[in-house]
Amino acid sequence: MLLNEVLTQHAQRHPAKVAVIAGDRQMTFAQLDDAVECMAHSLLHRGLRHGDRIAIHSYNSIEMLVLILGAFRAGLIAVPMNPRMKAPEVAYILQHSGARICFSDPELVALAPGAEAIGALPVARQTSAPLPLVSPDDPAILLYTSGTTARPKGVIHTQRTLFEGSSRVLAGTLTADDIVLATTQLAHVSCLMCWYFPGLIQGASVVMLRSFDPAAALDLIDRHGCTYWGGLPAGLQQIVEEQFAHPRNVSTVRTIVSGGDSLPVAVQRRILELFHVEVRELCGMTEVLPTAFNPPGAVRPGSIGTAPQGCSLRVIDAHGNDVEPGEVGELVLRSPASCLGYWNDPEATASLLRDEWLHTGDLVLCDEDGYYWFKGRLKQIIIRGGSNISPQEVEEVLYQHPAVLEAGVVGLPDPKFGELPVAFVSLRAGRCCSQDDLLTHARRMLSDYKVPTKVYFLDGMPKGLTGKVDRRRLRDILLANAELFESEIVSRV
Repeated sequence: MLLNEVLTQHAQRHPAKVAVIAGDRQMTFAQLDDAVECMAHSLLHRGLRHGDRIAIHSYNSIEMLVLILGAFRAGLIAVPMNPRMKAPEVAYILQHSGARICFSDPELVALAPGAEAIGALPVARQTSAPLPLVSPDDPAILLYTSGTTARPKGVIHTQRTLFEGSSRVLAGTLTADDIVLATTQLAHVSCLMCWYFPGLIQGASVVMLRSFDPAAALDLIDRHGCTYWGGLPAGLQQIVEEQFAHPRNVSTVRTIVSGGDSLPVAVQRRILELFHVEVRELCGMTEVLPTAFNPPGAVRPGSIGTAPQGCSLRVIDAHGNDVEPGEVGELVLRSPASCLGYWNDPEATASLLRDEWLHTGDLVLCDEDGYYWFKGRLKQIIIRGGSNISPQEVEEVLYQHPAVLEAGVVGLPDPKFGELPVAFVSLRAGRCCSQDDLLTHARRMLSDYKVPTKVYFLDGMPKGLTGKVDRRRLRDILLANAELFESEIVSRV
């Protein structure tokens, strides 16, 4: 199914119904469909052709949404970028994706030389010629996510895989009468496949936060009577704290969804107390969402849920054999929502998709009732509040400091954010620098959430057999000295 066709159907059936609200602006389905049609013609009038990539670096806005949907309708590939990205990250994605043009929020345009500031939406079609035919299986979007490598990988989704994943998220919960609050960025898979596209498919109204703010989120729930919302665990915890301190009217809320990382059971209990709604926790990744989902009316707090309808899940050992119920193994799956692979990275694609099974790298166990329980990760990704951080990407930035000889970055378990990045470095002989020096250096190169929360100095780094810095041993050192590290007494071990 083409998401563009869904939009047009709603525009024809319910033209005056509000489709999207952003700030003080809103669009009906008829207005949104017309804006998307004009945008598609405008993009093609620039000389863009089927399969060309257009980058969009922006906070959530109606303009960003229209650009994404306009690219879909024109047969182009949208490349949304998180507004938290810094200039080096933006430059890499523009180069790697081969984007023909970059549209930027006026506040961010300086981060991408040659970018075009997003202005007013086109109000007329450039030509009466029909738009090209678009297949549901054509690449439609590249969602860049940090992986085990130093650089982000571009996950390729089609309109079909986006539709299939979004349909499974909303199964049994979302209706056309709902008012959906999208708390995360359109550049993140959670916003697209948990909030916006499920709302679009059902013909619901979607309210978008420009950028995450717990007080603003609660104000929007109060103002618009939002019924369906959720977010990443770290954001949910902040909203809970804000609601406890400054209560709003949240009586309209009937569904709350959490994903991106494990949501502590204690937080789930507080949400139930404050919102009188059970959180439906799901598990997913940019490559496929959802992988598991707590079914409505049968939530098990702490579990990531059961297999979504039409998806096959297995739990396997290191040799690819199925494990017994109650045993821990890697979650692998077959799903119509699975991505096509990684842009210009056949080696990583072959590692992800093997014999028609997508290997998640998540360690889980499945109980006798078919509920899955998250137990850790095979990959050394750090997930901070639902956002992936590649240790190697952060290490490479630290290596660019002239005083750093070696660096290793690992995740420190944190009750609020899930994990926090912590760096270990050894310095070059005769060179000196402080933790503040390295953090200032990192902030110039990385999104804020990727910057290490602490830096510790070692005289020498633990190494593996191949001579590489051993992150597992660094993590063991970190956990074994957790009290020392958390005491803030020293910054050298």
